[in-house]
Amino acid sequence: MNFKFDLIEDKVEFYEAPSLKELEKKINSQIEHNKAILLSVHHVSHQMHLDENGRTYYSAVVHFKAKK
Repeated sequence: MNFKFDLIEDKVEFYEAPSLKELEKKINSQIEHNKAILLSVHHVSHQMHLDENGRTYYSAVVHFKAKK
């Protein structure tokens, strides 16, 4: 029986939250999980949106790369 392991080199994740504090909490939690598979944050992009009722909504894209 042969096992072959491929390392994840790049991973892109998307997040959404109704507040900036919640968005930050979600991202920080996932950063800790990705450290376990040897990924670190390479780039973060975020946006704030207003819905039709004027409520704010936050989104972010985080690019993780393998530590070398």
